[in-house]
Amino acid sequence: MSDDASETDEADQVGVDHPILRRMYSLSGDVEERTGIYDDWARDYERDTANLGYVGPALAAARVAELVPPDTEVLDAACGTGLVGVELAQREFTAVDGVDLSSGMLDVARQKGIYRHLAIADITRPLPAHQGGYGAVVCAGTFTAGHVGPEGIDSLVAAARPGGYTVLTVLSHIWDARGFPAHIAELTQRGAARLVDQRAGQTYHTKEPLTCWVVVLQTP
Repeated sequence: MSDDASETDEADQVGVDHPILRRMYSLSGDVEERTGIYDDWARDYERDTANLGYVGPALAAARVAELVPPDTEVLDAACGTGLVGVELAQREFTAVDGVDLSSGMLDVARQKGIYRHLAIADITRPLPAHQGGYGAVVCAGTFTAGHVGPEGIDSLVAAARPGGYTVLTVLSHIWDARGFPAHIAELTQRGAARLVDQRAGQTYHTKEPLTCWVVVLQTP
């Protein structure tokens, strides 16, 4: 089976008919393709996701706020247009940096004036400029169909300082299919992270039948 066919099957398994979701969940996983689509979508992204009732950023930011005080340095990984950053700012976080593959998305995030630093980066690769420096790393909306698999977790955990937390959302439909439980178990077994908790069945879209896991890992 080709990669394209596999990703289309993955989108079908999610079981939604919204054209935007089907387009995004049918991506092949190719970095250049994904970046180009998000560059093109940047201007309308927030309007479209609001119409879907997307609450992943609020879920993730709320969990960060439960774990660390608002003066903590936070990395918003795959920050997009800054929806998580807005949620963190509403919770009085002020030292928030962001990285994303899409320069178009980062341009929109920059206009919000809530990020300390913004940069282009691929979270499936090491993030040397951010290695081991953050009290919390948060990633919402990236571990989903047609996007990044569990291998993307490693660089996030490495970007947190010892004792720091990584908070991420994972679409329920890909949790088992893409091997997230096994990858998280492997991270903990080799001592790269400690599993703090994982909450299943969290509402991801209020206007579509989508839920997610919210996972918290701690860097030793």
